[in-house]
Amino acid sequence: MELEVRHLRAVCAIADTGSLHRAARQLGVSQPALTTQLRRIEGAIGGSLFARERTGCRPTPLGLVLLSRARPLVAEMRELVTEARAVAARAGGPQLRVGSTASRALPGWLRRLRIRLADAGVSLQMNVSANVLLRQVAEGQLDVAFVHQVEGCPLRMPEGLRLRVLLDREPQFVSLPVDHPAARRPAVRLPELAGEQWMVDPTVDGERDGLLRVLRAAGLNPRLLHGDYLTAATLVATGEVVTVCQPTSRERPDMAVRPLEGDPLGVRLLLAARTDVELDGVYADLEAAYWEAARQSTAYGDWLLRTRGDRAA
Repeated sequence: MELEVRHLRAVCAIADTGSLHRAARQLGVSQPALTTQLRRIEGAIGGSLFARERTGCRPTPLGLVLLSRARPLVAEMRELVTEARAVAARAGGPQLRVGSTASRALPGWLRRLRIRLADAGVSLQMNVSANVLLRQVAEGQLDVAFVHQVEGCPLRMPEGLRLRVLLDREPQFVSLPVDHPAARRPAVRLPELAGEQWMVDPTVDGERDGLLRVLRAAGLNPRLLHGDYLTAATLVATGEVVTVCQPTSRERPDMAVRPLEGDPLGVRLLLAARTDVELDGVYADLEAAYWEAARQSTAYGDWLLRTRGDRAA
């Protein structure tokens, strides 16, 4: 096997994060796939590049030699790709490249952008990892990204980005079966869910750690099921799991959405952009779309009435 830039990028990611698990999330691949790739790289080199320790991965002397040459090559390739994409974008006409984590505000935001930027194309790239989207903005692959930062779990913020805070703290709600006893209340107390299995997507940056912190602070030792939130809705409806959800989530006949009493878990909503992107209009469109989605959510609207005294304008 001949070494390629993607192999060097993987080695650098493992060294930078100190963990195969964290490096896999940063690269957007599964941990088993990255482990297999590392074994192939080490086979091509002829020696181990990392020592696997209890606290993570530490570069071996051979690994340090490879990293000393790999880092400048990866950085140079990144600059080359960024410059080439910028030239291609200019040649193809104006375009706004949007990235986003999942949000009910997304359809309304895109609709407003396409109306206001009628002469420019608007493309969308979704990713569950906010850190991946932020890195893509910094590297010139995206122009703006709308991301969620879980409370207590800071994102890795690349240099050179402009940030706007859409909401400093958005409370996270819980989705549960509509016939669950706790669903009869306007707000759910965490001890009422002590016997439930919680579903969480471990690929969403900070979500697992944030949820565990809140549940353990409430004295709960939860059973966790890892999975994606498309699957979660079906499992919630059948009573298999409960799960954290955004307050703009809509209820279904078989699934209730309720705030957590005391609002113990929150996220910060951020819009990140490159320095050459006109941000005011993009932000205004996102803000309008977000509060439109909030008004469409009965649970969120009721929470706003109780806590703020009014619905979002």
